[in-house]
Amino acid sequence: MNPSPEQHDIAIIGAGPAGSTAAALLAARGYRVIALDKDRHPRFHIGESLLPLNLPLFERLGVADDVARVGLVKRAAEFHSQEHNASQKFFFSDAWNGKPGYAYQVRRAEFDHVLLNNARAKGAQVIEGCKVEQVQVDGDGVRLTAKLDDGAPLEVRARFLIDASGRETFMSGRQGLKQKNPKHASAALYGHFRNARRWTGDDEGNISIYWFQHGWMWFIPLADGTTSVGAVCWPYYLKSRDTDPSTFFINTLKTAPMLWERLKDAELIAPATATGNYTYLSSQMYGDRYVMVGDAFAFLDPVFSSGVYLAMSSAEFAADAVDGALRDPASAPARFAAFDKRVRGGLATFAWMIYRMTSPVMRDLLMEPRDTLGVKRAVISFLAGDVYFPGPVRRRIYAFRAIYYLSALLNWRRALRAMRMRKRAIQPQAILATDGSG
Repeated sequence: MNPSPEQHDIAIIGAGPAGSTAAALLAARGYRVIALDKDRHPRFHIGESLLPLNLPLFERLGVADDVARVGLVKRAAEFHSQEHNASQKFFFSDAWNGKPGYAYQVRRAEFDHVLLNNARAKGAQVIEGCKVEQVQVDGDGVRLTAKLDDGAPLEVRARFLIDASGRETFMSGRQGLKQKNPKHASAALYGHFRNARRWTGDDEGNISIYWFQHGWMWFIPLADGTTSVGAVCWPYYLKSRDTDPSTFFINTLKTAPMLWERLKDAELIAPATATGNYTYLSSQMYGDRYVMVGDAFAFLDPVFSSGVYLAMSSAEFAADAVDGALRDPASAPARFAAFDKRVRGGLATFAWMIYRMTSPVMRDLLMEPRDTLGVKRAVISFLAGDVYFPGPVRRRIYAFRAIYYLSALLNWRRALRAMRMRKRAIQPQAILATDGSG
């Protein structure tokens, strides 16, 4: 690798799901694409649960069979409420208009490596162990200054930049665009268990969500027999940690008896990880000669397993916009404005539900679902990832919102009390994290 600048059409920061998706799609269209990733793959990453609407994109990328080989089939999302002493399954096969009836649970190290290798196979140049340190934009394109993990310098020139740097938020952070989400805040503890009690048969791969006093918990079975478990909680709760993360994590899981019943005989196979604030957003998504995709732009909350789907979808939309803009520069403003509107629309649909996920009204609705006018099937379609396009699902999601507000009005004292508690709960806190997120 020559340290003198090398000319490409598109440079991509990051080769996770978003970066690898954009690289594969644009390289397949004949562009000279280079992706620079600070890590070497395979590498650990949290966020193992995929959505059914990932599957059509896997087909378009040509990785459907490879993902199936590393994944465990996930047919439903389950919600468990100790308050109601009840559980509810939402089967993806019941979604509106025949959405894919399943998704996958994956080890992200394997899954991300599949996508990265696919980008290479499509013709993209991928350099691992290469940390981008600076980006300069000029009239001719962008210049990236990077350093390889052996200390050698590398410079790359390109006509356009896609920032897929994930939670590093390369462009957003350096331009002062990143900000805390004023409507939501959460932190997390997570780890992997051996010998957790899993369901049998077709239910084995279901994701299970458990509410508890300070947030919610996930239970995600993986194909290798291990189970990913995490607690997403309000920042004040994680700030109260006064012991090591693993002990605090186990004690937290015990506060959810329905979940702990599945873990009491299991073994935590590595120390638990504590994260800082999960949620942030950026004030803009694109600028002169660059766009941000996936977590490089915003991250909401993992409750609906939307992270990988939103990242890969935004990368696909960005690839279309960049392709059109490079072919027809005059159309660039309209193309990127449309890209921005579509991605923000999908985020907003998930955000509305996420902000209310721990409210008593939402728990009541999810524990006693009704399919009046197809609303339940629309909610299942939402859980499957149908958030980007107008149509019957979107109309019925608006109807579901109306039902939520009516229910809150009828139980206004309870709803008001919960709203006040949430307002206090989302206040930012300094978290003692173990993953460097602060």
